[in-house]
Amino acid sequence: MAAAAGAASPADKERFICIYPAYLNNKKTIAEGRRIPIDKAVENPTSAEIQDVCAAVGFNVLLEKNKMYPREWNRDVQYRGRVRIQLKQDDGNPCLPQFPTRKSVMLYAAETIPKLKTRTQKMGGSDQSLQQGEGGKKGKGKKKK
Repeated sequence: MAAAAGAASPADKERFICIYPAYLNNKKTIAEGRRIPIDKAVENPTSAEIQDVCAAVGFNVLLEKNKMYPREWNRDVQYRGRVRIQLKQDDGNPCLPQFPTRKSVMLYAAETIPKLKTRTQKMGGSDQSLQQGEGGKKGKGKKKK
């Protein structure tokens, strides 16, 4: 089996690296599957966001929507998906010289996902709902007194 894996070209889809959203999720512990430092991780990234970021920088990307991270206990659609990225060319050199390792790709994706338009728009909407929630809490406090 090792000989078959060695004979496969890095350009084969089976040889693309896998990135699951759990690798970049700041809500996860290392034991639950996070692979980057928590201060660089993102809150609940989706496989589609990882795909968008990696495709925009020029990677050859595949999105496998129905795949799940084995350590993920939650079966919701939000946590599904896996992104496969071609890291190396046929000759073994990196496709993009600024990303020589899988960790460099994960750190770049985690750094770029919060800047996506979908993320910035969602944040604007959630800020308003947080303010409304705080107002509700204040009202409840007054009633108790």
